Amino acid sequence: MLRPFQLLPLSLAFVLHSALAQNADAFVVKRATELRSGPGESSASLGPLPALAPVTRLAGRQGVWMEVKTTQGAVGWLHLFDLTTEANATKSSGASGVLRGVGSFFSSGNRQSGASVQTSTVGIRGLGAEDLTQSRPNLAAVQQLEALRNNADQARSFAADAKLAARAVEALPVPDAPAR
Repeated sequence: MLRPFQLLPLSLAFVLHSALAQNADAFVVKRATELRSGPGESSASLGPLPALAPVTRLAGRQGVWMEVKTTQGAVGWLHLFDLTTEANATKSSGASGVLRGVGSFFSSGNRQSGASVQTSTVGIRGLGAEDLTQSRPNLAAVQQLEALRNNADQARSFAADAKLAARAVEALPVPDAPAR
């Protein structure tokens, strides 16, 4: 049988554990965004959420999307990069918006079901075989990059300014031609 003075540490541990568990599920929205009906940019918007709006994380998670509940009781999905803890909200650097944009750039996803197939667990969607077969070159972007290319004289000038030394490097083998 436990004595009253033995119950105090147990009850204190329970209260502390409960508080930590609640804080682990409490987040705030980093920047103004839309609460979505499902995990994906193409899911219907349930309404806007302002920056620093508090939300509670629920059990649902699909790729970079987390199911949350707002203080008004609305349940929906937010992108992982749009969430942070309250303590970290004031330290936000804005890099998450850039990373989220990069992830959205490759979000062609699975066209049959309308869902996006996640191929990476770090938050940025990778390219799958279907993405690669459906890709089309952006010729305007290629021309922009070509305009930025340095010629041999510019490369030598850069190397000299940076005090780089020339080294002999074995040439790479010529790759096989792609099958058509």
